[in-house]
Amino acid sequence: MDAPKVLLVDDMKEYSETLAERLRLRDVQAEVASDGREAIERIGEREFDMVILDVVMPEMDGFEVLRQIRATHPHLPVLMLTGKEFSIPKAIQSMDLGAMDYLSKPVPLETLLKKIGEARKRKAALEGIPHG
Repeated sequence: MDAPKVLLVDDMKEYSETLAERLRLRDVQAEVASDGREAIERIGEREFDMVILDVVMPEMDGFEVLRQIRATHPHLPVLMLTGKEFSIPKAIQSMDLGAMDYLSKPVPLETLLKKIGEARKRKAALEGIPHG
C-alpha cells in the first residue's frame, strides 16, 4: 500500500516542519502549508488522504479553511489542532463543519498516526474505494 499523504497547515513553521519530519520518518508523505490560502491551493493541485489544520492562523483561520475544503472536497478528512486552551464550543463548531476530530497541541505522534489511519479508511469508504 502506498504511504499516506498528509497536508499540515500551521502558521508556526518550525512546529509544522518538525512534525512533518517526524511523520516522514514513519513513512507518511507529509507536506507543509504555512497558511490557509496555501493550503487551499495545494489541495486543489494534488490529492491528500488527510489535512491536519491549525485553528488559529492569521488572515484565514482554520474554520474558514475547513469551510472551503468542505465546499470542494467533501470527503477529505480534516483534523483540527489548537495550541490554545481546549474549547468545547470550538470542538463542536469543528465537528459541525465536518472535521473528524479536534485535538490540543502537542498531539502525541502515535495519536496522529492512528488518526491518519482512520482518515484513510474513512475517505476510502466515503469515496467507495476498496481499502486494504
